[in-house]
Amino acid sequence: MKNYKSLAVILLAVLSFSCNKTEEDNFSINEEKLKAQYTTNDAISLQISNLKDQKIDSVVFNINDKRVGSSNGTSAFTFPLKNQKLGYQNIKATTYFDGTTELDSTRIEIVSDIEPKLLTYTIVNTYPHDIKAYTQGLEFYRDTLYEGTGNGAGNGTGIRGISSLRKTNYKTGEVYKKIELPDNVFGEGITVLNNKVYYLTYKNQEAYVFNADTFKKEKTFPYFKNMEGWGLTTDGKNLYMNDGSEKIHIIDPNTFKQIDYLNVYSGANKIPNINEMEWIDGKIYSNIYQKQAVIIIDPKTGKVEGILDFTKLLKLRTELPDTDEFNGIAYNPKTKTLFVTGKNWDKMFEIKINQ
Repeated sequence: MKNYKSLAVILLAVLSFSCNKTEEDNFSINEEKLKAQYTTNDAISLQISNLKDQKIDSVVFNINDKRVGSSNGTSAFTFPLKNQKLGYQNIKATTYFDGTTELDSTRIEIVSDIEPKLLTYTIVNTYPHDIKAYTQGLEFYRDTLYEGTGNGAGNGTGIRGISSLRKTNYKTGEVYKKIELPDNVFGEGITVLNNKVYYLTYKNQEAYVFNADTFKKEKTFPYFKNMEGWGLTTDGKNLYMNDGSEKIHIIDPNTFKQIDYLNVYSGANKIPNINEMEWIDGKIYSNIYQKQAVIIIDPKTGKVEGILDFTKLLKLRTELPDTDEFNGIAYNPKTKTLFVTGKNWDKMFEIKINQ
């Protein structure tokens, strides 16, 4: 279904200019003052080069279409990046002169100033997991493990499953309540908020809301823009949704409209393919699609603070015809342990992060 590059992909960050200078241009952003990458600890110096010695009235600088300041003539304007989001920043300079204006633009990238820590863990227990569950979402709610599955075909037989929402006995693997989605709907991430299960779809451009007790469908929300649905979690107030990129959208659960967003970076690299997510003690834990890793994200900044490497779990599961990618992470607040599994895996592992 999805085919993307490695978690450790190195981002080649270069300045990207939207305007090619011509003989008719009078002004240009001074590129010698800029770097390709900055962190939120830095300040950026913006300055205009006066190519034809025109008399300048003023220069207005915008970053991501928001005015951040101005300067007189060719004097430099310094802007601290402390409160800017990680990711690309589109810079525009509008020069006012001789009763008219001229626009020049470029962009920089703001990256994380921290390197994530590689965390260790201990496997506490191993439990059975339904090998027909193509796991997309996993979450504990009131001592019960909820699971959302997709209709993936696995790696071997090519036989597609049916997307479903389940309540399971995590100790035995028994599924004691289940509803299935239509064949043409590929279910994705789930989360529970205010006794409602929010369930994303992969390609259908909509999210479903079910009563957490009865599984009665209460509402269908269209996505706020054309995108795929991947992972979903909640901080107890808002929803956090990703779409297969490095972006996490913060969503109003009552309207499913975007409130804000963040971009996920590990050091100087943006991290695409963030998938199934879990909110744990103020942080977002996220699977990386096609990687046996979980990253720990600061939801205020998008910076990756830690990494859990689950490669060794591959040797502990049983390799069956449809065994697929590592995916699924749930937190049990009573035991303070994580539960992780994979698509069509026969096992689920309870782990404790070592301090």
